[in-house]
Amino acid sequence: MNTKQLPLSLALSEPLLRPGDHNSRYFNRELSWIDFNRRVLEEAVNPDNPLLERLKFLAIFASNLDEFFMIRVSGIKQQIAAGVQKRSPDGMTPTEQLAAIRRMLLDLVEQEHVLVVDHLVPELATEGIRILNYHELQLEQKAFLEEYFRQQIFPVLTPLAFDTSRPFPHISNLSLSLAVVMHHATSGEVFARVKVPEVLPRFIMLPRDLCDGSGDIPPERRACFVYLEQVIAAHLETLFPGMDLIASYPFRVIRNADMEIEEDEAHDLLLTIEQGVRQRRFGEVVRITVNHTMPAEIRHLLVTNLNTDPDDIYTVRGPLGLSALMELMKLDRPDLKDPPFYSGVPSVLEEPNDLFAAIRHQDILLHHPYDSFEPVIDLIERAADDPDVLAIKQTLYRVGKNSPIVQALMRACEQGKQVAVLVELKARFDEENNIIWARALERVGVHVVYGLLRLKTHAKLALIVRREEGSIRRYAHLGTGNYNASTARLYTDLGLLTCRPDIAADVSELFNVLTGYSYQRHYRKLLVAPAMLRNQMISLIDREMRVHQKQGNGAIIFKMNSLVDPAVIDALYRASQAGVQVDLIIRGICCLRPGVPGLSEHIQVRSIVGRFLEHNRIYYFRNGGNDEVYLGSADMMQRNLDRRVETLFPVEEPVLVAFIRDTLLASYLQDNLRTRVLQSDGSYIWIAPAPDEEHRDSQVITMGYHTVNTGSMMDPPLV
Repeated sequence: MNTKQLPLSLALSEPLLRPGDHNSRYFNRELSWIDFNRRVLEEAVNPDNPLLERLKFLAIFASNLDEFFMIRVSGIKQQIAAGVQKRSPDGMTPTEQLAAIRRMLLDLVEQEHVLVVDHLVPELATEGIRILNYHELQLEQKAFLEEYFRQQIFPVLTPLAFDTSRPFPHISNLSLSLAVVMHHATSGEVFARVKVPEVLPRFIMLPRDLCDGSGDIPPERRACFVYLEQVIAAHLETLFPGMDLIASYPFRVIRNADMEIEEDEAHDLLLTIEQGVRQRRFGEVVRITVNHTMPAEIRHLLVTNLNTDPDDIYTVRGPLGLSALMELMKLDRPDLKDPPFYSGVPSVLEEPNDLFAAIRHQDILLHHPYDSFEPVIDLIERAADDPDVLAIKQTLYRVGKNSPIVQALMRACEQGKQVAVLVELKARFDEENNIIWARALERVGVHVVYGLLRLKTHAKLALIVRREEGSIRRYAHLGTGNYNASTARLYTDLGLLTCRPDIAADVSELFNVLTGYSYQRHYRKLLVAPAMLRNQMISLIDREMRVHQKQGNGAIIFKMNSLVDPAVIDALYRASQAGVQVDLIIRGICCLRPGVPGLSEHIQVRSIVGRFLEHNRIYYFRNGGNDEVYLGSADMMQRNLDRRVETLFPVEEPVLVAFIRDTLLASYLQDNLRTRVLQSDGSYIWIAPAPDEEHRDSQVITMGYHTVNTGSMMDPPLV
């Protein structure tokens, strides 16, 4: 197996096993996630990616890490504070996990900043994009920024002093600040905090005629930026006139953002969630990032007044809050980005025709982003305006802003149709947006429900009830991704348009569970969590094992975001021990140990990180030649199987099953450019093609297939 070499030491992943853990059946969930984020950072290192795309991956890495601290690290710290020392399935206590996380992240965060300071910023400069430090600026550049500060920045700033008469200022979650040290004539050395305003661009762009030093780059392609916090730091005397400024130091705070909702006591869940969103600003501090120039006494002041621990401080060389680098993706530099890609639609939907008739004619599989999301929007919009449509029901988890689907649902209600929408208010970090949509839907009379007690509704379902020739027919869309037109251009997802009576009846009955008092647990075709999904999945795995023992040639291929659940992992171990070939394509967390003799030697685990976020979930069983495929919203994690409403749905049309097996899954398993292979010690090896081997990037292959077929990755024949 050839391995890919990178210019930084990130090329080699660290083992996840501690000394003495070589008999462990599971990897640690948190450390496995950190290793996934390392793979994201590798894409920022990878010189094969266009330069601005590398910057994008770095920003994603930084944003991912912020969320990890806000949710996962904060949860572990809460366990420790409560005295909980229950061991995770891999055998680590919360205290041990927190120490291991810090050890792993110290090196990774250092690599992140080495990449920015020593590699990406210089490479951007060679392309005419310069990120300048204030002390490097020429007089005319400083003059421009002085005026910009006076006009645009100064009115927004609010300096907050800290002394015996004024308490330490509140520092909100994700805020970037300057710790300002000054000398007062009577009080001596004093401290103040200046928040870097989030309402202003983090990167201040200089006029093009002031952007020089870019070599042979034509003026129209040049761009020069200065960090907002450096401009503020250079003009602090205007905020503190009469004071003797000593120094200023940037720092950034992350707080616990995992809301705890006591649903039993919440008489109005919408108002409770709304209050919880506001309270995120005040959660316990879980991370403070500081520049290496900050002296020990200022760090001590922060630790003391933010009521945190010295181990919560991460010291870096260079700028803080690197997720802001995503702003630079707005630059009009197509030469530094991936080539543009335009989605199409399956040929059966290309001609202006009756969408409902097309679905009656055949099941239609959509593969986003290679297939456009427009047919899904079109389905809801046509249903809203069709006089024969009687009712529309839909789940909404993350729909984004300016959602055409929500607008269509509102229009349908205004036209007298029965419209019921489950809006999941507890969709993390989308709560505020979902509250806005829920209220808008309620204002026009839509029946809005917020889900089941103590469960998140993560299933992606839409149901349309239509009168046709004196009878009623139900149409359904079931998907692996959200009803979000924006993310549908960035995430790989699958969706099925069908009017099969058994699937439509299951969807209808599941909506009765979500909106009423039904306690249905068994369905004709759907696998539904939390009722039976884990048991049904284990039964399917065990069936594959039994079929293999009788006939041989057993095979399981699962593609998902994360594999954590011990019971499902143990079932896969049993299948491997029986000789079933198990191929797992897992983008993120994987707690299963592959390649262990006597346990998992028939299991191989791959992770693919590429241009699009791999988000679809596919569960394939060879089943003695009677192939079965399930798609859906559920990863194999305890939260999905126990604390969420999830669905997996079957794909039964043979041509669609063949496409998923022979084209889609095969392209993932043959990828030799974006694939990392998990080793039995927890490290990942980034494979590379041999010198005489064809280069195979599964996403590029899929885009090419889409182009060749002029309209869709998958064009099944009419059946």
